[in-house]
Amino acid sequence: MEISSIKDIAFDIGEIALQSMLYEISCFPSAGLVSPVSRGAHKDMDYFTFIKSTSVLSKYMVVFSQCGYSDEQPHVIFKKIREIGKEAEQSMFLKTKGINTHKGMIFLLGISCAATAKAIHDSKDFLYIPDIIKKMTHGIVSTELKNMNKNKKLTYGEKLYLKYGMEGIRGQVERGLPLIFDYSVKVYEENHRLSENDRLVHTLFSIMQFCDDTTILHKHTLEKLRYVQNKAKHIIAIGGMNTEIGRKEINNIDRIFSREGISPGGSADLLAVTVFFHMVKEKFFK
Repeated sequence: MEISSIKDIAFDIGEIALQSMLYEISCFPSAGLVSPVSRGAHKDMDYFTFIKSTSVLSKYMVVFSQCGYSDEQPHVIFKKIREIGKEAEQSMFLKTKGINTHKGMIFLLGISCAATAKAIHDSKDFLYIPDIIKKMTHGIVSTELKNMNKNKKLTYGEKLYLKYGMEGIRGQVERGLPLIFDYSVKVYEENHRLSENDRLVHTLFSIMQFCDDTTILHKHTLEKLRYVQNKAKHIIAIGGMNTEIGRKEINNIDRIFSREGISPGGSADLLAVTVFFHMVKEKFFK
């Protein structure tokens, strides 16, 4: 493939990643998350903080994609994008004056952009992308969690693994993001008759049912996480954004979560990646 075509593919994937991040931050009511009309459960950030962060990260999504479009093996690509991810984090913190808006998103979308580009490079089908992600991240749980150096400064995810045994997003990527490929992309696509905003909110609550959200666990208890999951299950059971009673309950939950300081940031990241893979499928794999 010509260099110009490689560049076009990387820019197209990066554009989809950017749109996915903007979609996630733009929907409302979003269960205590930041939106265009609310800070949600947050006091240190607002919608404009996320716009700043998203803007500075857009170029890195292109770089992740360029890195993935390669003859190299997936695990080699993963090592390279981890280094790019560190640079992206530094740029984010510089732009937001130290506020963590997208650290988890950088990790997830970095892998997603690179794996998509690798699938296109290798002329593989959309359904092969989870296998690429598995190969990219093989052993990440045992290497980074089970055998971690407990004497070093631990990340939030590492601390939560020690406390609860939860593998978090590392476990999800090592299994090929099953929550997304086996569930949430289908939910998003099946609800295409809803407005874009309502479709996003409905998919968010669908994800919240099953996501062991370490963003919630970082500030709250395991019991609080189960409370959030059960609330989301109840909302989806009564129709979510497809019914009047579901909409009313979602508005109520957003007020409660905002007041109680509950913000399902992990689910929000998975929502963006869900949108990303839906758009990737439409663009490249029809």
